[in-house]
Amino acid sequence: MRQRIQGVTLYELLMTLALVGIVAATGLPAFDRILAKNRQAIEINALFHALHLARKESIMRRKVVSLCPSLDGEQCAAGTDWSGGWIMFENSDRDSPPQVDEGELVLRAHRVSGEVQIDANRRGFTLRATFLRATNGTFVVCDRRRRIPPKGLIVSYTGRPRVAFERPDGTPYACAD
Repeated sequence: MRQRIQGVTLYELLMTLALVGIVAATGLPAFDRILAKNRQAIEINALFHALHLARKESIMRRKVVSLCPSLDGEQCAAGTDWSGGWIMFENSDRDSPPQVDEGELVLRAHRVSGEVQIDANRRGFTLRATFLRATNGTFVVCDRRRRIPPKGLIVSYTGRPRVAFERPDGTPYACAD
């Protein structure tokens, strides 16, 4: 008695590979946008949390707490590009724009994902205890490859952040080049 060998033909194999290729080609760009949205959300959430924490720390410590862009996690960087990261510190001498001086405690440091670009209209944000107002301003959080639209993180005079998809005049946020 003869046994039959089970298997697939070359034609069936090629058709299966073609179908897998089509599904992968249509699904990968959508997956790429999902990853970009998640990275943007992670960085917005990190800033959102840092602003709330800085506000809380300023009230608890009864001291001025500032956030500024930082490349090394120890000192403030010049400019309004927050893409390298940021630090939160006790700003004892209340300098503006904020700078970490000797004896000022760095409370938190954060590194930003290389896929995300963050620009602000301020070199630093200062949060004070309840009797004085905070620095207001806007962060614009973008995907470096422009796969998704930018979002704004707006900080009010009370130090409370909120996320926005467009400016107050209805125009969308734009990423710096």
